[in-house]
Amino acid sequence: MKAGRQQVMHCPCGNAKVLALSLCATCYTLKRQDGEYFGGLRETVLARDGYRCRVCDASGRDKRSITVHHRVPGRSVLNLMLSLCPACHARVHRTKAVLSAMPPLLLSLWREQHPRGHEQTLLDFQAKEKLPRDVSLFRLEDE
Repeated sequence: MKAGRQQVMHCPCGNAKVLALSLCATCYTLKRQDGEYFGGLRETVLARDGYRCRVCDASGRDKRSITVHHRVPGRSVLNLMLSLCPACHARVHRTKAVLSAMPPLLLSLWREQHPRGHEQTLLDFQAKEKLPRDVSLFRLEDE
């Protein structure tokens, strides 16, 4: 190393502010949560799904913007976990009543989380056949 130059340690994400275990605060928290909440499988699930939402195929700007969803709450098994964007994850957990016009995977996940939830079918208001000519409801005085 040349005199007068200081070597800076960086986190694998590129952040120069290292907290512990050669990780920045965000990566350290994610690593701790991964072990605690995801059984160490969070990164594996994200990599398997290509860091993309499995419902709408939205790509995460980085791995922190994609959520790992447990299909069975609290059970960290690789085939019971999948990647969702924050919007789809919120629709699974926070939607109280649902239209069956949702994407099939999202509807399936919603049904798993809300087995007694209210589900509506989409009504089709388009006329299937020609309607009869207009009929006046009121008689005009001139007639």
